[in-house]
Amino acid sequence: MDPLSRRRFLTHMTGTGFAASALLVPEVVAAELRRAGAQRPTPEMILDAARVAGFELSREQAEAIVDDVAGFMKRQRELHETRLGNAIPLPLQFDPRVPGVVVDRTARPIRASRPEVERPKNLETVAFWPLTHLARLIETRQVTSTELTEMYLGRLKRYGPELNCVVTLTTRRAREEAARADEEIAAGGYRGPLHGIPYGVKDIIAARGYPTTWGAKPYEDRVIDEDATVVRRLGEAGGVLVAKLATGELAFGDQWFRGRTNDPWDLKQGSSGSSAGPGAATSAGLVGFAIGTDTGGSILSPSERCGVVGLRPTFGRVSRHGVMAAGTTLDKVGPMCRGAEDAALVLHAIAGPDGRDFSVPDGVPVHWDAQLDVGGLRVGYHASAFEAEPEPEYRKHHDRVARLVRSLAGDLTPVELPETNLNFFIEYTERAAAFDELRRAGLDAKLGQHGRGDQLRTYHLVSAVEYLQANRKRQLIMEDTHHSIEGVDVVLSPRTHWDPKRSLNPLTSLTGHPVVAVPTGLASDGTPMGVTLTGRLYREGELLALAGRLLEATGFERNRPPRFSVGRTLP
Repeated sequence: MDPLSRRRFLTHMTGTGFAASALLVPEVVAAELRRAGAQRPTPEMILDAARVAGFELSREQAEAIVDDVAGFMKRQRELHETRLGNAIPLPLQFDPRVPGVVVDRTARPIRASRPEVERPKNLETVAFWPLTHLARLIETRQVTSTELTEMYLGRLKRYGPELNCVVTLTTRRAREEAARADEEIAAGGYRGPLHGIPYGVKDIIAARGYPTTWGAKPYEDRVIDEDATVVRRLGEAGGVLVAKLATGELAFGDQWFRGRTNDPWDLKQGSSGSSAGPGAATSAGLVGFAIGTDTGGSILSPSERCGVVGLRPTFGRVSRHGVMAAGTTLDKVGPMCRGAEDAALVLHAIAGPDGRDFSVPDGVPVHWDAQLDVGGLRVGYHASAFEAEPEPEYRKHHDRVARLVRSLAGDLTPVELPETNLNFFIEYTERAAAFDELRRAGLDAKLGQHGRGDQLRTYHLVSAVEYLQANRKRQLIMEDTHHSIEGVDVVLSPRTHWDPKRSLNPLTSLTGHPVVAVPTGLASDGTPMGVTLTGRLYREGELLALAGRLLEATGFERNRPPRFSVGRTLP
């Protein structure tokens, strides 16, 4: 083939699928070369690779691109010589905003509630109190941080093994931070509602001096010797880190290298994941609150299973520096608490740019007013998802919750939103990049969960163009979603699910909208039931205000997993 014809051929192939498979072809050819013990690709190898990639070439066409494929492979080998660990950020930043989104950048003071509390005779009773009540105990100096910390450390030691929710107790650090908090408070230096409060973090979040295992056997003893931004910010607010809590392996599910994390309401089932430990520990009264992460439902699902309030904030609200990357354009860090206001106060402490994670915008404050009139909110409901619920008990429960929301906020407006599972294609492709070094080192063979290594290998074969095209389609879905909810402030939808017909979880994972899982009752088997509320970008305050009123209306905050309960009354 002459040079002009060759250029015309390559131009033609760029428009008909060759470019979309440009990274897949060298992978397949490389495997053929290894089998043949050869150094240079042959036309036959390229023909085989093209068939795998889904397009046909003539022999003449294959001969024409031998040099180009060899060039691709050389560049790939050079790329592999550079160590690209999980911590190297992707310099392509995702922004959930689309044309028409208006962001409120007006700074307003946080207006928190100030409940009247009295120290109970048995301090362990407060293990299940919401953060707002614990904070008042400390602020009024009825309880010291050290007392609260020792109480939670004791419960973690006693119940953690049964739930399999603790990876590492951070006892030394906890006692030091609690003692410092007590000194500051005694000297009149009270920092705010998180000061002196014991908390735990999901074990994909780094904490100086302690292992960060990602739930995976290959990293069981690995120490990342720095605090993630979220841990540093909680420290600045006066929080006391008491535990690294279990995560599913590589932030998948509730199975990790020491087994399954269990549901406090039913030990025969898992706590769901991958923020499995934070969900179980918060529900069972082992921490004051916890921090989880969510890529495709990993805060929402365990929050629902364990009966806690789990907030997946707007994408980019909280820096992910020091947090394992799973789906780089999907990962979010958020609070898992026993109350809705708790989640708002924690979000306020951890949100905002840090100069390390450039997906976090500057000048977008967190707003919270504990007295917000939710009657002024426009609330929609995801009609088709409610209708798709197959279980009668859940249908009845959801109808009851919808009536409660109407009594709180007025008429509900039916809204229909796009159905998509595109988030999983994007997530797993990004995971393949995030764990490429693990795969090349052969450590994927040591993963305990069946099929996870296969999943990483499968999505390693996705071409760059296909990934970019998926994100271009994502833009259209984001715009459709924006227009679908323009007329409402909050959308009520059923329980978390991975089926896009039954839940907004796959869609909002993709678009970056904030979602809160709200426990709203108990099923006939005694396990929690709940709903989700989806809000507008960066407007978590409205979302959590309605969640708080709904919790009050259902009375769910008084429910506790019986096996771990100590008394049943809140102040």
